[in-house]
Amino acid sequence: MSQIVTWLFGIGLTLNAGLFIPQAISIWRKRNAAGVSVLTFGGFNAMQLIGLLHGYFQGDRSLIVGMGASLITCGTVTCLALVDRYVWHRAG
Repeated sequence: MSQIVTWLFGIGLTLNAGLFIPQAISIWRKRNAAGVSVLTFGGFNAMQLIGLLHGYFQGDRSLIVGMGASLITCGTVTCLALVDRYVWHRAG
């Protein structure tokens, strides 16, 4: 049973990471991050980094992979929101 929960946890973390992809695609296509809170997404990134580090120190590969994937996809949204705020709108 423990292995099943571990497997489901890993799948859930992977799906969680995938939830950020449509937001990143939308920002990239529209070149507009209106409504995206950099503070909120920065907080998500901080928690994902802490989760990744916790997984590393606990030797939990599911947590490392899942939080790493979430950090990458959520981090992409955060970076695109910052680019929108400080590059795209300043240039145009």
